[in-house]
Order: sequence, then structure tokens, then C-alpha cells
Amino acid sequence: MFRYIIRRMLQFIPVFFGATFLLFALVFAVPGDPIQALAGEKPLDPTTKAVLDDRYNLDDPLFVQYGKYMGLLPQDEIEADPNSDVAGFAGVLQGEFGFSLTRRPVSDIMADAIPVTAKLGIMAFVFEIIIGVSAGVMAGLRRGSFMDNFVLLSTLAVIAIPVFVLGYAAQILFGVQLGWAPVNASGGSFNELILPALVLGAVSLAYIARLTRTSLHENLSADYVKTATAKGLPRKRVIGRHALRNSLIPVITYLGIDLGALMGGAIITEGIFNVPGIGREVFQAITRSDGAVVVGISTFLVLIFMISTLVVDVMYALLDPRIRYE
Repeated sequence: MFRYIIRRMLQFIPVFFGATFLLFALVFAVPGDPIQALAGEKPLDPTTKAVLDDRYNLDDPLFVQYGKYMGLLPQDEIEADPNSDVAGFAGVLQGEFGFSLTRRPVSDIMADAIPVTAKLGIMAFVFEIIIGVSAGVMAGLRRGSFMDNFVLLSTLAVIAIPVFVLGYAAQILFGVQLGWAPVNASGGSFNELILPALVLGAVSLAYIARLTRTSLHENLSADYVKTATAKGLPRKRVIGRHALRNSLIPVITYLGIDLGALMGGAIITEGIFNVPGIGREVFQAITRSDGAVVVGISTFLVLIFMISTLVVDVMYALLDPRIRYE
């Protein structure tokens, strides 16, 4: 297992550089001038624009920009402003993620937004596991019953409703009319994030319930479960030790991928509830053509996705003893 983990971590190197370069190219190859966008409709002095282009490496070829951003190439000293913080930017490999067009370090923006989004994502993740898996198990054990039909219909309704409709409906019903939860989560406290977390995890929760139900039903019909039952093992042990563990493998796969998505925040959900997280920062950065913020946050999310996939692979061996990594 240890050798497998080391091998997977080595595979992360080309994946990381490939994914980050694609993100960098997509963001900075988009037509438009971020410096002019920063100035708005006001005319920009050519000398000032040249200085700013040099400060943010916008006058370099794309590969050179990427190399400087990652810290593979040295940064140019800025003659017009030698004391600028940007002149001392080391690169992503040195733990820095660049500077926004307002000269604020992207790491500072992430430090403010990531804890809020992490709290929101973890709460949504817990809701998915507790409610989704529980509903799927109850439906899978009672196929054709009222509970089974209720889970199928309710999850289908949640999947069919757009997230922005679900968010506004939950905000009006539970926040305005019933007063059970705050409608504004600008403070990022636990109570304020309960309703946004439920909305954020609602669709994934529905998929998890349906996936657990289907997987559990298939395993209950498998020969090894019938053999364990014929040997006289208690039903709880047959379900918990044999059927359920194997049924959770596809669920764990989905949860691992979904965790990365939840940690990335949700622009729609964070926008509806005014959550000061990553999703809102990315949206604002896109509207003002601030590519450094978009790429910096996206780079962090690439790391989250790679780590979550590794954890999922390790979980496979814990759930199914037959799986061994050489």
C-alpha cells in the first residue's frame, strides 16, 4: 500500500502541471485586456499600461507567463517600481499564488475565503453522507415499499429542480416565512451556513441515495450474500459486514469526487446566500478579468481533487479486503 501511495503521488506531478497549464492557458488566452478592464471606461496612458503589463507579465509569451507564475522562471525586476510586492513574487512552487489586479496577494484572498467554503463544503458533505446513505439503505432494504417509492420520487424531484430555484425556495420558506434559518450567510457562522449547506448538498444527496439503493439491492441478490445467509449468519451481520461494505464502493467514489467539487464552492449557492467563499471570489474575479485570482484558486482546487482521489483509492482497500494494491 505504501509503495502504491508513493507511485500515485509521483503521478500527481505531470497531472498537476498539465491541469494548471490548461487552466492558465484558458484564463489568460481569453480575448480582452485585464489592465483596461481595471481602468474601466477611462482612457489609459500608454506608459502606465506598459508598466502594468510588465508588472503582471502580460507582455510575455504564454509559456513564459506560466513559467514565472509557477516559479519555474525568475521574475523580472520592475524598474518603474522596484519596491513593489509583485517584484518579489516567487511562484506557486514556492507557496505563492500571485497578485490580483488590486495588488492584493491571492494567498490572502484564499485565506479569507477558503475557511468559509471549507466549512460550508464539510457541512454539505456530512449532510450527504448521513441523509443520503441512510435513505438509500432504507430504500434498498425495502424495495417496492412506501419508503422505497418515497426516496425515488423525492430524489427525482430534487434532481429535476434547478439549484437556483431550490436555493431561493428554501430561502423564502425556511428563512423568511418560517424563520428557522438566517437568509444571509455573510458572517460565515455555523447557524448561517446550515441552510446553504443543505441546498449545496441537495442534488448530490439525491444521487447518493439512489446510488446506495441500487448498489445495495444488487449486492443483496449476489451469490456471496445468499451463501452467507444459508450458513446461518444473522441478517444484520450479512447486511452490514458483507452487502453494505461492497455497496459503498461506488458511493465512496462519488463522494470523493464530490468532496472536491464542494470544496470548490458553488457560485450559485454562495451568491444566493451571500456566502463570502471561494465561489463568490471566483465570480467577482471573472467579472473584472482578474486572471491571477481565478488561476490561483483553481490551482488550489486541483490539489484538493488529487488528494481526494488518492483517499478514495485507499478507502477501496479498507472497504473490500479483496482489493490489494501492489
